[in-house]
Amino acid sequence: MTMPRDTAAQSPEAEMDALSDEALLVLYGRGDSDAARVLTGRHLGRVYRFAARVLGDRAEAEDVAQEAMLRLWRVARDWRPGEAQVSSWLYRVAANLCTDRQRARARRRTEALDDVAEPADDRADTESALMARQRADALQTALASLPDRQRQAVVLRHIEGLTNPEIATILDIGVEAVESLTARGKRGLTAALAGQKAALGL
Repeated sequence: MTMPRDTAAQSPEAEMDALSDEALLVLYGRGDSDAARVLTGRHLGRVYRFAARVLGDRAEAEDVAQEAMLRLWRVARDWRPGEAQVSSWLYRVAANLCTDRQRARARRRTEALDDVAEPADDRADTESALMARQRADALQTALASLPDRQRQAVVLRHIEGLTNPEIATILDIGVEAVESLTARGKRGLTAALAGQKAALGL
């Protein structure tokens, strides 16, 4: 007798995709490489985007994202379910790695300028593409002007869309401290962007 189509078992890929981050990490800790592939697909891009906003450097952001994932793989066998969310743990590691790189960068540099803006892409020859690039550059410059912790909090809250309790866990501070950091960060951004209305197309 033929089984009804809707009772057919899910494919292994679909079953893996349906698992929680924690379950996938436990599986990876037992040697399941497919679990690592799914976890990487879920989180590598998000960690990279966070690091790129905080550091203003794509190459360094790639290094941070890869190192954060490597550290996750190292702790997989000892991961204790229920102690932390995988996503929060990754953001916290990435935030610490970004802080380490910013400190090292500050030690290496004797001049005040942190980052040199990338040259405009020659292929971006339409007015809308140029305006989009100007806006992105203006925002990145404004973010770079913020103190490190304010920048991390602002990126996590307003770009990554995390809640204040999640950010508190990632940055290892209280929720009120997160609220203070994001409020001061928003004021700092507003001040930094006040003179860039032309770049923002306003």
